[in-house]
Amino acid sequence: MKNAGQARVDAKPKKHGARRHTAWTAILFEALATQYVLVAGADAAGLVIPHLARQLIALHTQRADVAGHLEKMVEAHPLFPVLTSMPGVAVRTAAIVIAEISGKEFTSAAALASFAGLAPTTSQSGTSIKSERVSLEGNKRLKRALFLSAFASIRFNSVSRAHYGWKRAQGKRHNQTLIALAHRRLVLLFAMLRDGTFYDVPVPANA
Repeated sequence: MKNAGQARVDAKPKKHGARRHTAWTAILFEALATQYVLVAGADAAGLVIPHLARQLIALHTQRADVAGHLEKMVEAHPLFPVLTSMPGVAVRTAAIVIAEISGKEFTSAAALASFAGLAPTTSQSGTSIKSERVSLEGNKRLKRALFLSAFASIRFNSVSRAHYGWKRAQGKRHNQTLIALAHRRLVLLFAMLRDGTFYDVPVPANA
């Protein structure tokens, strides 16, 4: 950083819109001016780190390129318009759903929910039912995608928002409520994929 100079170092965070970049750069160079301890291997690190940084930049570029190609492949899939018609389902979620359920047959929404690990399991002792809990089994990648999708849908969809509020009013915790919402949306998604129909926003009776 000393070799680069304060102006060039300050230009980097400024370019990315960092707040108080000038103040932070000044603090850094004030600290550099007071440094007097020589760290063993600093010269070697100075040679290695730029090479590693270039490799990392190249990997990020390759990753972005692959992601772009995958997005185009997903968008060309016949189920893509059906999946993304549901609020909270974008390209990435659609890609995971297609990848994880492709080639598999599910006889019912319950079977799909069980595969995704979103089917609630009942804990009971003898003849008494103690509680219901979410299964720890299932496809964790699909489960996470549906969980995040349910969370996103609360912002954009009044039906999801109302269901979330209703469950929370019953005393359910945030994560429990999102799991329940994800399960509810998966049941609807099963019907959409089975029938090839798009998401239909419920119309209020007084509309």
